[in-house]
Amino acid sequence: LYLSIHADHEGGNASAHASHLVSSTLADPYLSISSGINALAGPLHGSANSEVLKWILQLKELHHKSNIDITKESISRFVKSTIESGNVIPGYGHAVLKITDPRYDCQREFSLKHLPDDELFLIVDQLYHVVPDILSKYEKIRNPYPNVDSHSGIILRHYGLKQYEYYTVLFAVSRSMGLLSQM
Repeated sequence: LYLSIHADHEGGNASAHASHLVSSTLADPYLSISSGINALAGPLHGSANSEVLKWILQLKELHHKSNIDITKESISRFVKSTIESGNVIPGYGHAVLKITDPRYDCQREFSLKHLPDDELFLIVDQLYHVVPDILSKYEKIRNPYPNVDSHSGIILRHYGLKQYEYYTVLFAVSRSMGLLSQM
């Protein structure tokens, strides 16, 4: 699932666009792909899912230390404090899409079926029901809906991949397959 949904993005994001641009010069496909893979280096693209996971783990840890249950109300407070501190809500919004990312929906269906009791999935599920309403109240926010990154890190972690630096490697492998097939 992860490899399939990350394979292509029709040139609408940094890695796909960079690869398509370099490929348009008739450069070697491997040079074209490497340009796209380099675009995955930043926290707003290739490592976005690990940034989301870190944020979710902060939410979980804060609740654990405070000895309070994670509820929609406590999540709302955490989301609002994140925004008020000048930070974005990781995993929400998308540079191209203005709806819930269909790749998010695929992962949600998968998680509902295969990890319905996973603690981090339950948090992601609550975020899904809370965050868009909060973000839609901010005039600057055009897309308050979840993207692919708001879900993928918790699935990787559920299946034992806990080293964040490898999340981008999986993304790069997947994106490479999609881009090479287009070239």
